[in-house]
Amino acid sequence: MISPRSIAVRWGAIACIGLMQAACVSDQQKVNAISAVNEGFRVEYERLLAEKGTRVYRQSRADAFVAMRVTLAGLGMRTEQQDVTLGHLAAVAVAPFPLTREEWRSASKADLPLLQGLIEPEVGIAARFVKFEPQGLEVVINATFVDGAAGTEVSLTVRLREIAPPKSGWPRREYVSPHVLNVGLDKIFGAYERELQAGPPPPP
Repeated sequence: MISPRSIAVRWGAIACIGLMQAACVSDQQKVNAISAVNEGFRVEYERLLAEKGTRVYRQSRADAFVAMRVTLAGLGMRTEQQDVTLGHLAAVAVAPFPLTREEWRSASKADLPLLQGLIEPEVGIAARFVKFEPQGLEVVINATFVDGAAGTEVSLTVRLREIAPPKSGWPRREYVSPHVLNVGLDKIFGAYERELQAGPPPPP
């Protein structure tokens, strides 16, 4: 029977080997690994946006626009660009907004096996030591508003934007991970629909 101490020593040795291998990963391997992550996340990103990134509301485009601006501000995001005529609104916040840290941590934990699985063919066991890094990133949400036969079509897209280099030295990925995107879309649209139901404030 293997003693608990032997198991601990064995796992400690595996961790040391993994850390040494992680330190030996070349810049090109890192680039290849992040490229694989971007491609894998892109597929899920496009699938989720096609499935739940657009909703139709029986509001005028102007009212739908204002309600989304109020919604995103309430979730901690600031308006960066807006054009009611074009039907475009861009809001930004330091990651992990519009999610709370706990929401982001839980969703990212669910996405970690996918992240590491995409990286492992490029860097081997070092993939086990790669984590999500929200530090140094901004979340940019773009909302578009298009007149449709049934009302206003409201569509959301999400991008990550670097504002500081990652401490790990790994290149940044471009796409939000699937569970994070799923939780984010549900949260934004849920808050948006509550805002629409509340309606505009009465005139003073």
